[in-house]
Amino acid sequence: MARRVMRIAPWQAGKVMAVLYFIFGLVFAIPFALIGSFAPQAGGFGIGFAIALPIIYAIGGLIIVPLCCLVYNFVASLVGGLEFDVVDHEAA
Repeated sequence: MARRVMRIAPWQAGKVMAVLYFIFGLVFAIPFALIGSFAPQAGGFGIGFAIALPIIYAIGGLIIVPLCCLVYNFVASLVGGLEFDVVDHEAA
């Protein structure tokens, strides 16, 4: 059975993506902080940046994703939304 996504709730998508981006920020920041701790003290990636990176990612997701959802909603109203097939759980 084919279904279409005609609208995405911008604020809800932004909140979900902000949390996911925060988690991704942690995934990237922790290894970089560990690697940076072994580097000479010539600057570079410090602990402050390792703390700020997930927060920056989360804020970016909270701002950019709702804007993208608004654009998607506008485009979907003109040309139709994304189409995908769904199957009942019992039938699968």
